[in-house]
Amino acid sequence: MTTPTLRSAPRTPERADSGSPAAEWWRRQLSGGGATILLATLVLFALSPVLAPGSLGSAPLLSMLPFASVLALVAAGQTLVVQQRGLDLSVPGMIALAAAVVTVMPQNHGWPLWLAVICAVAAPGVVGLVNGLIVAVGGVMPLVVTLGMNAVLLGTVFKLANGTPAGAPTALNRFALDRSLGIPNTLIIAVVVVGVAGLVTRRSIAGHRLTYTGLSAPAAAVNGVRVTLYQVLAYGFAGLAYGGGGVLLAGYTKTPPLFLGDSYLLPSVAAVVLGGTALTGGLASLVSSGIAALFLTQLGQLLRSLGWQDSQQLIAQAVVLVAVVLLREAVPVLAHRVRRWRESPVRSVPA
Repeated sequence: MTTPTLRSAPRTPERADSGSPAAEWWRRQLSGGGATILLATLVLFALSPVLAPGSLGSAPLLSMLPFASVLALVAAGQTLVVQQRGLDLSVPGMIALAAAVVTVMPQNHGWPLWLAVICAVAAPGVVGLVNGLIVAVGGVMPLVVTLGMNAVLLGTVFKLANGTPAGAPTALNRFALDRSLGIPNTLIIAVVVVGVAGLVTRRSIAGHRLTYTGLSAPAAAVNGVRVTLYQVLAYGFAGLAYGGGGVLLAGYTKTPPLFLGDSYLLPSVAAVVLGGTALTGGLASLVSSGIAALFLTQLGQLLRSLGWQDSQQLIAQAVVLVAVVLLREAVPVLAHRVRRWRESPVRSVPA
């Protein structure tokens, strides 16, 4: 007969570290940082002409980039909210509000274009501040606040437009369609805005305080950070990003539907997750979210070229999002269990 006996293997440096480099490599890859999502985007662009010849021609590319630019701006705003441990469900209403203001006010009320653009960008920013105040000061869950605000915004848009979409001013439509040095104007604006915002959040004192607040609000408060102020500002700047995206999208589509932003909620969250920002808040990269927006838009372009319908494309985005989240949770757990098993194996030995 044999009796189970616990016997721990000798702990040597080689044995203790066995598997750690591989686990750490996988952890870094699944964190979805800038290098990872950039590599994934390059691979996608390399495979696109192979899977669907002609999907990377000049015409498909130029038609795809404006939508990628809008999604990059929206994803940047969503990143700021997620960094503060929230999730902004008012994205559709924010985009619709910006589009309605920039189209309805010049057409129906004779506003000059410059004033309409400023108000269209600023209005979602003000709404974002209200969201932030209710969340940070009132202590209400972000999901509840932003979901309710989305309903209010959509009702406001319907009332503002009297149920009828308005056309974008000719100058705005021309600007959104034009290119500078062969590059779409929408892409230039998105790159500048996301790049500057990403630099500020990563390198400035205010950006560091946003990160500290997202990681741990109590700890940040103990260290003198005005937590409430930075949480509110995060929602406010997110609203400005949504407003900018809504203005560009309205100009590009010429006559935007009233509920223009409905298709941007899930992609904005997916871009944030693929870009490496954890849904639990903390470290975030706006630039990585922008690259992820390009990845998702090109993925949709590829699937469209392969004959997939819009509903199937949304399912594909959801599958990618769920897969990334599950992998990020599963790989560290599996790596930890494997490491513990290698360090302290349990064996049966003869009595």
